[in-house]
Amino acid sequence: MKYRPKKLAAKYNLSTNTLRNYEAKGLIPPAERSANGYRMYSEWHEVYLACIQAMAPAFGMEVTTAVLHGLQRNELEDALWIVREREVELHREKESFDQLEKELKSYVEGRQTYEVSQRLRIDEVSRLTGASKSAIRYWEKMGLFTAERDPDNEYRLYHEEHLMKIRMIQVLQNAVYSEETVNLKQSIALFDLQNSEYTMNLAESIRTYMHKTIKLQMRGLYFLYRLIQELGFSETPEARVT
Repeated sequence: MKYRPKKLAAKYNLSTNTLRNYEAKGLIPPAERSANGYRMYSEWHEVYLACIQAMAPAFGMEVTTAVLHGLQRNELEDALWIVREREVELHREKESFDQLEKELKSYVEGRQTYEVSQRLRIDEVSRLTGASKSAIRYWEKMGLFTAERDPDNEYRLYHEEHLMKIRMIQVLQNAVYSEETVNLKQSIALFDLQNSEYTMNLAESIRTYMHKTIKLQMRGLYFLYRLIQELGFSETPEARVT
């Protein structure tokens, strides 16, 4: 079946400009041309578009682009490792969040107390959280938290609540940009460790987001596998050689 740009774009809720942009960036194969020079797309392009729309919300356009370019260069294994790296990152983020959530519950249940007087320099915060000092300064510039200032030398000073915020932000550091992730970061900015209900609701929202993300990744992998089959990569490397 052949599609004119407008018809194919409408089928996938895209603009014709987006479709042409995908083609220009090598995300989909070049369109055929009709006798009068018009672009004509096929069911082959549909498989690509379905893959893009499934992978982008789960892995982001940067990863999706790298994977599709790898496939078109006949570099299946390299493309697959790109995806697997992001899966591993999500698992690590989930493990970090599991530990953070336990600590939050300890505060809420009174098994751990909030050290009101504790103040830390930025190098100490970087060491304790693993976040770079430049990242900490950037997140502060974005309004996610505000450090106090030492009255003697104007150095930034952080307390325990700042550490929790930074660790929450780290969980979302590789998240695909969306309205949901923007809202989560805004909620982190308002986080108050002494507000038990808000603390646990925020933790639950982050956990729900992570569960949603892994489901989106599985969906993206399904459509990626369909594309891989269509491209003829379903055989083992040995079978392709022979």
